[in-house]
Amino acid sequence: MTALSILDLVRVTEETDARGALDNARDLAVHAEAWGYRRIWVAEHHNMPGIASAATSVVIGHIAAGTKTIRVGAGGIMLPNHAPYVIAEQFGTLARLFPGRIDLGLGRAPGTDQLTLRALRRTPEAAENFPQDVLEVQAFLAPASSNQRIQAVPAAGTEVPLWILGSSNFGAMLAAELGLPYAFASHFAPDLLIPALQIYRSRFKPSEQLDRPYTMVGVNIIAASSDDEARRLATTQQMSFANIFRGSRGLSQPPIDDIESYWSPAEKAQAMSMLARSIVGSPDTIRTGIDALVAETGADELMIVSDVYDHATRLRSFELIASAVRRTC
Repeated sequence: MTALSILDLVRVTEETDARGALDNARDLAVHAEAWGYRRIWVAEHHNMPGIASAATSVVIGHIAAGTKTIRVGAGGIMLPNHAPYVIAEQFGTLARLFPGRIDLGLGRAPGTDQLTLRALRRTPEAAENFPQDVLEVQAFLAPASSNQRIQAVPAAGTEVPLWILGSSNFGAMLAAELGLPYAFASHFAPDLLIPALQIYRSRFKPSEQLDRPYTMVGVNIIAASSDDEARRLATTQQMSFANIFRGSRGLSQPPIDDIESYWSPAEKAQAMSMLARSIVGSPDTIRTGIDALVAETGADELMIVSDVYDHATRLRSFELIASAVRRTC
């Protein structure tokens, strides 16, 4: 059975402020735990008024404190924005607070624009050190040696599991070389999904953390009682993509009846290209789509984004998705 997990964008909507978004993320995790989801991750995004997860490690602590068994983690931390030592301290602390439940997914994109990157006091060149920075984080999370002069306290010895995130072949090659699990962001960058998975599996080298390749595929899934209703709910995400192309980073908007009246043909083409692997529809449609995706990719796990405007409706979407998969098994 392919495991199901959640990537929560911690969306701030036109009706919900940042605190409401953070509490909704925690509430989603409580329900997801009951529905059998394996993990819930949040991602690092900066200077985006519609996303409240910029202080990613703090948000993870908030979610983990409200749950009991579900794994909680970063999908991911954009490592070039940070000193590896500080990330080890943060996630090691989380691991001490919530033993056996914390994941650390690492990416090399900035998670923001170039102007905000300067506000973070980082340079674009920092991404070139990503492989070395991953190893540094890993070393600080490992047990400290007796003569080790610099320790990440209280992180040393927690051995928080690392993941490599990617939307290109680079991440696949790095994850394979380091023997780490690999998560591909096909929920917004679907074009290289299959080649990246092939590269990762063919080049994988076993490590202390992982003895065989393990893949996670990010996918947008929106479920509702009917295909028509699900397509209507999906307009919230489609408008968000159109707004990004326009240079607008506003709040999440409620669904509309006619998306064609909202975006231009060029915006539609670009958005639909990025959303090409989305699965939107009734439980039967969802079940068929998930079966096809798993058959094509051989994914060990799906990381699901269900970008629905209303919190109660989004909960229902995730519940229907979990139920559809259980009926498949």
